[in-house]
Amino acid sequence: MTDADQARENAVETALGKLDLDTKARLLAGQDMWSLPAVPGIGLESLVMSDGPIGVRGVRWTADDPSIALPSPTALAAAWDPALARRAGRLLAQEARRKGVHVLLAPTVNLHRSPLGGRHFECYSEDPYLTGAIGSGYVNGVQDGGVGTTVKHFVGNDAETERFTADCVIAPRPLREVYLAPFEAIVANAHPWGVMTAYNQVNGTTMTEHQYLVNEVLRGEWGFDGFNVSDWMAARSTTGDILGGLDVAMPGPQTVYGPALAEAVRAGEVPESAVDAAVRNVLRLAARVGALEGAPAVVDAPPAPIDGQALARELAARGFVLVRNEGGALPLDAGDGRTVALIGAAARDARVLGGGSATVFPERVVSPLDGLAAALPAGALTFAVGADPSDELVPAGQGFELRAVCRDASGAVLGEGGLPTGQVQWIGDDLPAGVTYATMASIEVRGTFLPRESGEHAFGTRGLGAFTLAVGGRTLWEGVQEMGDEADPFEAFFGAPSERARVTLTEGEPVEVSLTYQVPDVSALPLKAVMFALLHLGPRRDADELIAEAVAAARAADTAVVVVATTERVESEGFDRRDLTLPGRQDELVRAVAAVNPNTVVVVNAGSPVELPWREEVAAVLLTWFPGQEGGAALADVLLGDTEPGGRLPTTWPARFTDAPVTDVVPAEGRLEYREGLFIGYRAYERHSVVPAFPFGHGLGYTDWTYESLEATPDGVRVRVTNTGSRPGREVVQVYLAPVADSVERPASWLAAFAGVEAGPGESVETEIPLPARAFEIWDEEARGWRRIAGSYEVRASRSHGDARLTAALEIA
Repeated sequence: MTDADQARENAVETALGKLDLDTKARLLAGQDMWSLPAVPGIGLESLVMSDGPIGVRGVRWTADDPSIALPSPTALAAAWDPALARRAGRLLAQEARRKGVHVLLAPTVNLHRSPLGGRHFECYSEDPYLTGAIGSGYVNGVQDGGVGTTVKHFVGNDAETERFTADCVIAPRPLREVYLAPFEAIVANAHPWGVMTAYNQVNGTTMTEHQYLVNEVLRGEWGFDGFNVSDWMAARSTTGDILGGLDVAMPGPQTVYGPALAEAVRAGEVPESAVDAAVRNVLRLAARVGALEGAPAVVDAPPAPIDGQALARELAARGFVLVRNEGGALPLDAGDGRTVALIGAAARDARVLGGGSATVFPERVVSPLDGLAAALPAGALTFAVGADPSDELVPAGQGFELRAVCRDASGAVLGEGGLPTGQVQWIGDDLPAGVTYATMASIEVRGTFLPRESGEHAFGTRGLGAFTLAVGGRTLWEGVQEMGDEADPFEAFFGAPSERARVTLTEGEPVEVSLTYQVPDVSALPLKAVMFALLHLGPRRDADELIAEAVAAARAADTAVVVVATTERVESEGFDRRDLTLPGRQDELVRAVAAVNPNTVVVVNAGSPVELPWREEVAAVLLTWFPGQEGGAALADVLLGDTEPGGRLPTTWPARFTDAPVTDVVPAEGRLEYREGLFIGYRAYERHSVVPAFPFGHGLGYTDWTYESLEATPDGVRVRVTNTGSRPGREVVQVYLAPVADSVERPASWLAAFAGVEAGPGESVETEIPLPARAFEIWDEEARGWRRIAGSYEVRASRSHGDARLTAALEIA
């Protein structure tokens, strides 16, 4: 322990000794949606938390304070570079400090157990080692900036279906070797200041009450000394939670802690020492972030300022994965009057981030159309919609400028604020200045809409209650949306999207829009909230005509670039996917374009694997994930060869849905059995001899590499590679272990270590990569400890799983 650590511990104990029971209990309960109460008497500031992990939204759902939007976590993992993840974390710490946030609710280190996982995009990988490495870099970076993290969701929240109650039944070996492994690695390598416990149960016990996994494993075995916060509304039992090691119950103001916890102590149900332990963890967090008087902050001066837009652009390109590139189709030759036909609705309306709690509102978004238009010479680029992945109404966005105006019962304006889209999502105290739930009678979403297409535009609503919809000063619909029988909890509260009216509008002619919502009485709700949306859908054109136009554009161009995408109704928080198909007629569009232009490049804008049935019919396939606000600029950089696509797959892409080894994400009678045990991702494909479309670790880049030599010892490997291509590049050397004549049940091979190397044309580089001792160990269920497995191993220096370039024999004693 350093002198500064001791000073913080002393300040914590001094502060704790000044608190009475009621204040201690109150300190463990959220005072609102995002913060804990201040205690001026001990010099404790209010600790403020905010959603991540790709940006820092802050405590308000508003466009008035924009956030940097980085690429999705899967994209960050695709860079296979913990140092890059650390830079991303430092940028987010910079954003957090700017917004007065002490703790970022990130990273998400649950695993890609199944490609159907709806929140797949927010997690890093199917592999626990890669997840732990990237997560450690991210946590180190955020905390370099003096901001806390909460590694989440501890543990087993690997699917969304029934996530609030599902009992994930996981045997001890896979629990330790697969699902707990990333958390353990991050605790060891990054010393996180916080962990978030999940909604779900594991082996019959709710995670917020899991004494064994929290108190014995996380704190006892691993030495975690940070604070443990519940996922929002996950804390359900006063005694169960505090005895199970939960420090903070969020959100407030009504939680199972506070007065209920103080009463439980007085009733003899909870020892006050358990409350003291939790308060000590909260005060330690406050000391570390500089929010406790008399305690030196861990970081007294933040790192040098970071250019957020520039880093977002770099991160995007580093995470792009080139999975196919026949005949050197990429990079494009943009010279000598060569032309590009850009095709796909997602090229114009980019999906740059996933939905749910990860949502942030950037100051700008660069679409593929924006990026290529800026990079190519005048006249070199054409655009055609081709096919739209969605024919559903969505919150009013492109072309809308909206504000929310709040009024009291007399019609007097109480306050107003800017809206990033047509969606109002105010939870807790997240209300415009001057507005309270007690005085607010109505909310009017009002503003202008500038149509970019002439034709019949559909308008609608989402939400429960009474609405009045007007366009162009004319009331088009008045009515009440009652609660339906939606199974999804979110839709039950928020309502399903509903079309209300259609209006013929003219391109370029602005029109006034207004949706007035009568605010119901929310005084009885434990968490006060207002959620509704103004929806819009542009003119629907004949799908065959759109594809025909795209085909004509492709036929006339030297290269066709088709952008295909998922939608928020396909891939988002709160639900799992049912299949891996691209929505709408996008597959048909790709095939039609490829049939007339042999130089067809497909850009896949999805956060997780999708089927690509046409992949061998096109020249190139580039996976861009959800690429963040600068995705379009990064895409232009990569397509035109200014930047190499640096990514390698962090998860296996199956050829078809039926090939995926784990597709069971729906609990049966409340139980989700992890019957596959250790065998998820590439481990399962290898076990079942299934060849995927693109294997784990795959990625081509723009140069070629020759693996020259490999030396292996039990402590590490030394690999020499040569860049045999014509341009500088970065290679990810992946080291897999494969036991020979194994004495225990294990995967046939697994990722043990990796390293990135850079070299110019013709240059050779040597890298030394440590082999962690854990790579040779299994969890011994009988001994309840780790056991080293002696014997013969084949060490593989590989470009991807299954593409070993060099091997070496290794004996482990």
